[in-house]
Amino acid sequence: MTTTTAHTDAVVASTSRVHPTSLWQQSWIMVKRNMIHTKRMPEMLSDVTIQPIMFVLLFAYVFGTSIQTDSASYKEFLLPGIMGQTIVFTAFIVASGITADLEKGIIDRFRSLPIQRSSVLIGRSIASVLHSSIGIVVMSLTGLAIGWRIRGSFVEAVLAYAMLLLFGFAMIWFGILIGSWLRTVEAVNGFMFSTLFPITFLSNAFVPTEPMPTWLRTIAEWNPMSSLVQALRVLWGNGPEFGPGSALPLQYPVISTIIWAVALTLIFAPFALRAYNKRTID
Repeated sequence: MTTTTAHTDAVVASTSRVHPTSLWQQSWIMVKRNMIHTKRMPEMLSDVTIQPIMFVLLFAYVFGTSIQTDSASYKEFLLPGIMGQTIVFTAFIVASGITADLEKGIIDRFRSLPIQRSSVLIGRSIASVLHSSIGIVVMSLTGLAIGWRIRGSFVEAVLAYAMLLLFGFAMIWFGILIGSWLRTVEAVNGFMFSTLFPITFLSNAFVPTEPMPTWLRTIAEWNPMSSLVQALRVLWGNGPEFGPGSALPLQYPVISTIIWAVALTLIFAPFALRAYNKRTID
């Protein structure tokens, strides 16, 4: 009886510590916390302001002069690829942020507060999407300045941007997994660079896949990054559609991107939550 009573008292005490605000209110507080941190350290925005402009100009005016595509111009071929790369690197931002908070003991402080543990992850994820969205806006404006145009309808344009956010949501879970798994920010940086850069470059993001060797072309065309970029090009009217001779993800890029995003989320999310819970409990 004593053991049961003690257990009940512990449950009641634990429940009473939960703040009456909703999970979304708590998550929004975490979003504001991350955005205030960025405001106080504006140099953190360099990866979504200076770097996107540098990438667009570098590829458009240096590499673009020697790359042949079936698009109206390499600039229109390029912009969807760089935007896809930016949203994939959302995982990098999430992983670095979570690892830094864990390394500095900030997560332990959050655990002592009357908030739900999931609000920390939700807040970090939303803040990371907002962070990457700044880069998308900057690149869109830069692209318009150098001649890139959206030639599809308004609905198709909005759908393309929605596809970016959907794919970014899947990459967030990959970032949570790596950020909870690795112990230092330096380790996260090394792992992410060696993983995400090959994924983004071994695709149709910056060069056509047709001239590649057959085995390499197969890998590139089945890369989830390729279907995302092709979906953007089709919806924005920036590139030709692929026929029966290409891989299925490029023939049906929009539905393929949705399938990839859902599948990657279902794969990464359970492992990410398990890794985060284990790390915060330890």
